[in-house]
Amino acid sequence: MCQRTINIKTTVIWMLVYLIICGIIPALLDQMLWKTINNDLSAWLNLFTLTALNSIFIFVLKTRYRLKVSIFQNVSLSGILLAFGSVILFYLLLDNLLDPFFDRVFVTSAEEYKRAIAQLKQFPVVNFIRVCLLAPVVEEILIRGYILNSLQDQYGITNALLLSSLFFAVLHFNLVQTLSALICGLVLGLLYIKTGSLASCILSHSLYNTISYLAILG
Repeated sequence: MCQRTINIKTTVIWMLVYLIICGIIPALLDQMLWKTINNDLSAWLNLFTLTALNSIFIFVLKTRYRLKVSIFQNVSLSGILLAFGSVILFYLLLDNLLDPFFDRVFVTSAEEYKRAIAQLKQFPVVNFIRVCLLAPVVEEILIRGYILNSLQDQYGITNALLLSSLFFAVLHFNLVQTLSALICGLVLGLLYIKTGSLASCILSHSLYNTISYLAILG
């Protein structure tokens, strides 16, 4: 198969598969198995499970469609500077403006998000690795590296940007997070289109998550 065999239909299917393999299965294992062993150890076992399943999923997708994505391709000073600039934009636009507004409008989703935040505080080191390191790498490879790259051949850059941003938003489930993630997805997609560098997107994504995570920990 070639890269062009990935269309909207196959992307939706693979995203559903991803949510099952890398979302539902780890959660079930954590609740039904890992936490019965040792509550402190369970966080590390869950992280190992997430890392393994995400790595396998990306490898299978890469092999099946012969996708060629290099994290360190097209690394440049301008790309790094744009990554830092996008982090500042995220912080000013989302953390200080839109997120507080979304919290007031979508109260139920905001409460769910607060409960999720409280869970993050239970295992700060493990969740730092998961949220600030693992998630940015996996999501950028999947969304920008695979989906955006593949869809633009059939649907054009603009449609591919919008679709990949939508898929990125869906990954975050909670409505408040989804709206913010949609904006982040658009900016990160533009960053990738401008620089052609996954490293810049990963850097931006990771730094923003780190800033938000440290703010959560207080």
